[in-house]
Amino acid sequence: MTGQVVNLRQFRKNKARSEKEKQAEQNRLAFGRGKAEKTLTRALNEKAEKTLDQGRLEKPLDED
Repeated sequence: MTGQVVNLRQFRKNKARSEKEKQAEQNRLAFGRGKAEKTLTRALNEKAEKTLDQGRLEKPLDED
């Protein structure tokens, strides 16, 4: 029936540490890439954009 007694200050500190670690992991995934990976991603994005633009149908200017 009794719950475990927890020091609230330590609980808060542990929670803050885990939140910081979670944020650090997300930052490592987002920003922790080398130059080669960045250029590869940029090239792939540009290629995909060009491919998408090639199939675009342009609307006529006088569409009133």
